[in-house]
Amino acid sequence: MHAFVAVAEQRSFRGAARRLGQSPPTVTRLVAALEEHLGIRLLARTTRSVALTDAGRRYLERARRVLTDLADAENDARAERTEPSGRLVVAAPNAFGRREVAPLLSELLTRYPALTGELTLADRNVNLIEEGVDVAVRIGVLEDSTLRVRAVGATRRVVVASPGYLDSHAPLRRPADLAAHAVILATGLTPLPEWRFESRGHELRVALRPGFVTNSVDAAIAHAERDGGPALALAYQVVDQVRAGALRVVLEAFEPPPVPIQVVHPSARLPSAAVRAFIELAAARPWTFVDLPGAAPPRA
Repeated sequence: MHAFVAVAEQRSFRGAARRLGQSPPTVTRLVAALEEHLGIRLLARTTRSVALTDAGRRYLERARRVLTDLADAENDARAERTEPSGRLVVAAPNAFGRREVAPLLSELLTRYPALTGELTLADRNVNLIEEGVDVAVRIGVLEDSTLRVRAVGATRRVVVASPGYLDSHAPLRRPADLAAHAVILATGLTPLPEWRFESRGHELRVALRPGFVTNSVDAAIAHAERDGGPALALAYQVVDQVRAGALRVVLEAFEPPPVPIQVVHPSARLPSAAVRAFIELAAARPWTFVDLPGAAPPRA
């Protein structure tokens, strides 16, 4: 069943073999044995492609649920062990994952040699159950869900620009002043050419005239450092540049409230020793990016 699901998701016996650490002939034999056992054809094979049959599509949905239940049962049993072991799959946003979560996971794996780790970085909320993720780090206010949540920090949205840019362009004292600037727009953070601020409890939406648009926050920050203009970022993404004086925070008085950094995991599962160890290590991290050096704190 694992082999069939892997082939269906990879659309390739060779890709499934790599994922499972098996040889392609072994995966082929496993799927053939499953089809023989069921008495139905699950996959339509050609020399160049693999596709699900109608019966295969229906079986895939049930197979995923069965494998998830099996993994839950195994995790429940392993949770009785005090020493983290086995495989831990972690998901996190791209930039925060590279900067903060990857070092944490490395520390965890060094501390517990019987544990193996997998880190998935994506700027979207992955489906923990469907994608086989044990624990995820998420930034922002979460919608109602069945996930268990542990707050481990906070960050804020800041507008930054280089000292050279600020010294040679019109002042930025209020959000409306952005109309005179060709801002840097990171679409991964704000898809529309519009930034949101707050004033006396009221939301302010400011239409922008982007001079540089990118789907990479890292590229936006780098352009801001090169005197490219004002950029919007999460505080943890620019803390080093602000500390070094390469960027300054502006419009602090109009920032919305800080947003939480949280660790989530499925509530239906008893957390394994590995998940518990990850959460406790994250909770001990200095993941509160609110008071930046050289910048005024946001309003509560």
